[in-house]
Order: sequence, then C-alpha cells, then structure tokens
Amino acid sequence: MFKEVIQKLWQDKFARISLIVLGIIYLCLFFADFIAPYTKDFSDRTMAYVPPSKIYVIDENFHLSKPYTYNYIREFDSENLRITYTEDKGQKHYIKFFSKGEPYKFLGIIPMKRHLITTDKDGRLFLLGADINGRDVFSRILFGGRISMTIGFLALFVLFPIGLLYGGISGYFGGITDTIMMRFAEAVMSIPSFYLLIILASILPSGMTSAQRFMLIVIILALIGWAGFARVVRGMVLSVKNQEFVQAAKSIGASRLRIIVKHILPQTTSFVIVAMTLSVPSYILSESGLSFLGLGIQQPDASWGNMLKEAQEYTNIIYRPWLLTPGFLIFIAVLAFNVIGDTIRDVLDPKSRNT
Repeated sequence: MFKEVIQKLWQDKFARISLIVLGIIYLCLFFADFIAPYTKDFSDRTMAYVPPSKIYVIDENFHLSKPYTYNYIREFDSENLRITYTEDKGQKHYIKFFSKGEPYKFLGIIPMKRHLITTDKDGRLFLLGADINGRDVFSRILFGGRISMTIGFLALFVLFPIGLLYGGISGYFGGITDTIMMRFAEAVMSIPSFYLLIILASILPSGMTSAQRFMLIVIILALIGWAGFARVVRGMVLSVKNQEFVQAAKSIGASRLRIIVKHILPQTTSFVIVAMTLSVPSYILSESGLSFLGLGIQQPDASWGNMLKEAQEYTNIIYRPWLLTPGFLIFIAVLAFNVIGDTIRDVLDPKSRNT
C-alpha cells in the first residue's frame, strides 16, 4: 500500500511539486548550520534593519567578476526623520563558497567551520536583510524552521498512540466503558484549544529555556488534540470488531489487548496516514501563532512565529518587507502539507480510487 501511495503522489502534479518543496525545505533545515552564513548566536547591532545585500558579478568596468558585495553605511535622514542605508563602495567583499567562517557544531555534535556561502572577516552578507538586532534573517529562518517544521511531527508521536489506543479500547469494549470514555473525550473536545494554549503558555515560568518551552508546547498540543482522533478511531473499530478475522482471533484465545493492537487498529491505517498528514499544518500554525503572540519560543531563539512578530508593525511592512519572509514560508509549508494530505486521502479512499 505504501508503494502505491508514493506512486500516486508522484503522478499527481500538485502533490509532486509539494513533495519537492517540502523535501527542499527539510533538506535545508537539516543542513542549516552549513548553509547559513552565520551561526544562530550572531549579532551585529550596527547593522540593524539593513536591507538584503546586493551581490554583483559585473564590476565597475563592466567586466565579469567573482561575486562580491558591499557593506552598508547607516545614516540618519534628518529631512524624512528616518534611518537610511547606502553601500560603502570603497571596499569590495568577495563572496566565498565552502569557505571557513564562524565555528559551529554540525547537528550539535561535529565541530566545523565550513559554510556554504560566506564572505571575508570584515564583510557582512545579509541575503534576506537583518532584523532589529542586526541578526541575519536568512540564517535565523533556517534555524527557526527546525522548530516550526518539527513541532507538528513531535506532537503526532505523542497524540496518535494515545488516540489510537483510547479509541480502540472504547470501541472494542462498548457498553458502559464506551459511554464513559467517549463522554470524557467529548469534554476534552469542547475545550477551545487555542485559548487553552494561550492560557497555559502564559502561566509558564519566565525562566524556562526555549527547549523546555518547546517540549511543553508539544505536550500541550498532543494532550488537547487526541480526543477528536480517538472518537473517529472508535467509530472505525465499532465497524470491524465483529468481522470474521476478529472472531477467529478470539477463538484461538488471543487476549483483548492483542486483538485490539494486532488485528483491529491496523484496519485504521488509511485513516491514520491521512489524519497525520492533515494534522501537521495545524500544529505548525499553532506554534507560529503562540510564538507570534510572544507565548511560544522566546528570543533570542528563533522560530518562524516569533520572527514574524517583528513584521507586524506598519513601518516594517512598508520599509522592511524582507521581515515577512517567515510568513511566506509558513504559507508555503502549510499549503504543501494540505495538498499532500488531500491527495493521500483521494488515493486511499476506495470510492475515489474506483472512479
């Protein structure tokens, strides 16, 4: 079945594009330390809000040249009462590939200095401009994407086992057990999840590290999302628990837990795959929304949500549009996951497959 799903996904034009886009995003995030010109702790406050660096391949004599850039000079425009940036064309700073730069640990383990793209020691290369603290937006997008694009999968690893087992037990036993378990699940479903997230995130201790806050957000997302999934699983279990293969397992003395785990829950595989694919975008948006409100990942650590928060000011939208890049990436990632999820649902739907 898995091979068939992959083939159908690749045959669908939009799903194929979505797979390629997500593959590129996750590949870039995996090699973020190497691809990023600067480390996640880099900051140059003299370069606050500088626009993206212009890269030249034609010199002043109109000759082909190695790629180079100029540093920006920060000045105050007294007439318009705003800061302006002009290029310092007195010194070229050549772009280097696979060259040594700021030291880092690849995947947090291997000490390295090589970067995909960088410049000389005195030069500054901001491919997507800088933020208010003079931090490279391109580098922070790569490091922040690791949080925003993985939080959904981590939440699913907690949520789906709970929902599967809970729904399976409720549907298999039925009767008073089913009634009690489903009433509890419905009580959890009635809680407005996003407002609960805001309340829980706002009461977290201020001294928590971003890693601790990240894990708590994952757990919170999982604990409020399992109920709806369990309810659907319970309905599917009710429809298959009286079939012949289940009765055969009972007749040979299989335990109830084994029947649920080994024989009944595998029948929900198609729904689980679709539900997982369609759930990831909602968790990406939840984390981004919390970080945007200042209740998720905290500065100086980056996530796409807290990076986007800086772009909410009117002046930044008008004069510093590069700060909106994380929002564009959130839109692309969520759209790609939804397209893939819809395609998988069509592939695994027997009615759709027959037509």
